[in-house]
Amino acid sequence: MNQTIYPIGIQNFEKIRKDGYLYIDKTALIYQLVKTGSYYFLSRPRRFGKSLLLSTLEAYFQGKRELFEGLAMERLEKDWEVYPILHLDLNARHYKDTAALTSILNEFLEKWEALYGTEKQDRALEERFSYVIEQAYRQTGHRVVILIDEYDKPLLQNLHDEKTQTQLRNMLKPFYGVLKTMDRAIRFALLTGVTKFGKVSVFSDLNNLMDISMDNRYVEICGITEKEIHAYLEEELKELAETQELDYEETSQKLKERYDGYHFTAKSAGIYNPFSLLNTFAKMEFGDYWFETGTPSYLVELLKHTHYDLYEMANTETDADVLNSIDAASKNPVPVIYQSGYLTIKDYDPEFGIYRLGFPNREVEEGFVKYLLPFYTSVSAPKTPFEIGQLVREIRSGDYDAFFRRLQSFFADTPYEVIAGQKPERDTELHYRNVLFIVFKLVGLYTQVEYHTSQGRIDLVLKTDRYIYVMEFKLNGTADPAALRAFFAANDFNALAFTDARSRYQFYNLGRLWSDMEAARAADVKLLHLCTPPVSAAEVYTAVTGKADWHNELPKPPFDYDLRSRHAALLGGSGDYLCTKQQELDDITRFMRSWRD
Repeated sequence: MNQTIYPIGIQNFEKIRKDGYLYIDKTALIYQLVKTGSYYFLSRPRRFGKSLLLSTLEAYFQGKRELFEGLAMERLEKDWEVYPILHLDLNARHYKDTAALTSILNEFLEKWEALYGTEKQDRALEERFSYVIEQAYRQTGHRVVILIDEYDKPLLQNLHDEKTQTQLRNMLKPFYGVLKTMDRAIRFALLTGVTKFGKVSVFSDLNNLMDISMDNRYVEICGITEKEIHAYLEEELKELAETQELDYEETSQKLKERYDGYHFTAKSAGIYNPFSLLNTFAKMEFGDYWFETGTPSYLVELLKHTHYDLYEMANTETDADVLNSIDAASKNPVPVIYQSGYLTIKDYDPEFGIYRLGFPNREVEEGFVKYLLPFYTSVSAPKTPFEIGQLVREIRSGDYDAFFRRLQSFFADTPYEVIAGQKPERDTELHYRNVLFIVFKLVGLYTQVEYHTSQGRIDLVLKTDRYIYVMEFKLNGTADPAALRAFFAANDFNALAFTDARSRYQFYNLGRLWSDMEAARAADVKLLHLCTPPVSAAEVYTAVTGKADWHNELPKPPFDYDLRSRHAALLGGSGDYLCTKQQELDDITRFMRSWRD
């Protein structure tokens, strides 16, 4: 058993180094950061190590050389000067109004004023901030280092309250603007947050910030790369494989599928979510650790408020201007969702500067849609795992009656006002489609919404290894049979890709059902099995198409049905079956031709 101590929930660099926690050395990048610029902004999702980055910078500017022993910084830095540091953390507070923001800013200012002077305590917040910076510079002879953690927390918590957000923005704008007006007294400044508000927002007066959120030089400054896993956690990876009874390659691949996949630039390698990764190694089991810490409700409210198509969210194309900043007046939720870590860059078209976005990994995809379900349906959060589990079993078994009853229950008791917006017909249909998309994503099946054919449109196609569900959603009216026919005709037996040619089935002609039942009643037969000879999928294919060129073999063992009847002769059959194999294949062929026509 490994003896590694994982810094889960530990954001203090000094504590990590003194208490022997695992530290993945980012100090070479930190050295590059402080030596090549003065003002920076970094956006990263929650639990990605932003607070630890600021804590590391704080220790560095405090000149605590002993904490960097054995790290790259020890070799690179020669001077180890000590600077006055103003570290503002806006994370641990609920900002329901301007009073809450005033309170926490005042709390930090009073702490700094106790060190550098209280002469301006009766002035505006930004004036007091400016005065503290000036006095710290004069009294120490060193320019000031300013570190601001979660600068955007007040704004994010009030994303849908335009009035409160405007008031908070008007407070923060001049406060952060001090970083520009006091340039001569500032050595270094870094603001971090989940999102970047742009245009007429908090940064409009602070145009000297270098945004490194999408900068290839610093893409690895937060998070963990695959190279770092093998450099720092190789033995732990082997132990995880042994514990999970997987081989090394399988374990590595599972880690990658669940926690890798974050891309913050067009060309960067994938970045692993550090919180989920470290929890996995600590507990030696896979889990949805990032989501267990909570998903911000503002994301769901934003999606519902804008009546956003969830299918589009997972297949979005946009440009760098949209990704780089949030316009408070915009109705587009994509920048917020991307910067919050629920979408990431999947591809880039350099000719047009277009980014294609998608879910970064399985943990995010499954966790996010599971979190969304109670907000879009009548299913409560505690019942979500049970309901989805039941739905999966019903879909996979082909029990479509139970499947549709359960699906209908997801829509039950949903208030109309929750569904409909300014365009009730469109928004209502979109709501139902979003619910279905969430459900089918959750069951881990192949889902396709708005499937287009050359002759019509199918709203949703759901495929399993045994069944294909084709669905058309209508608020009023019925499905278009021609569209269904067009779908199957255009796809030319696409179910064959999910069918083993060796599988044997028994097909009963429902056209003879009434006569068979009458014969059974006349003979006073109480229990009757209507069994036809087993025919393989390959035999059916050949009978219907006249071709013998299909030889599909799936990894799983083929199905092999062979039920028999002791009353076959009573119904005109012989032996254990109601008909011959040829008669059965002829019935299938006639049915398929009549259905096509």
